[in-house]
Amino acid sequence: MALTANAVDLDNDRRHMRAALREAEAALVVDEVPVGAVAVAGDRIIARGHNLREQKQNPVAHAEMEVITRAAHTLGTWRLNDVTLYVTLEPCAMCAGAMVQARIGRCVFGTPDPKAGAAGSVIPVESILQNCRLNHRVEVSSGILEQPCRQILQQFFGKLRMV
Repeated sequence: MALTANAVDLDNDRRHMRAALREAEAALVVDEVPVGAVAVAGDRIIARGHNLREQKQNPVAHAEMEVITRAAHTLGTWRLNDVTLYVTLEPCAMCAGAMVQARIGRCVFGTPDPKAGAAGSVIPVESILQNCRLNHRVEVSSGILEQPCRQILQQFFGKLRMV
């Protein structure tokens, strides 16, 4: 039996989110909040990254910002219309704004961020990512591998609370 286009898309989303989760695990190794991201063009990962705020002592070194910068460098353009950005945690307002500025075609995130999410949790998705008054709108999909994306964050913050 052949897979439908939706089933194939979901399989691809899961595969790329697993790559983002591996980046989140890499963040753990360097004592960063475990958020990982990958940028995909076509079906190829063109950039990978994770949070580096502590390592760089840079408040904007979120996983998404790192990956957007690397993807632009890889493609040789800041216009990333055909790029899908996979991230384990719902983007914040800064990262959502950067996605609009970079013309990211699609954002896929794993788990919602009830404290800073700008794709529906705290800030409505229509405020930034899909604001019809801005010059670009980003397609958004959520809940891909939500449980493992949430668990890695819960484990990290649970350990912090024990210290």
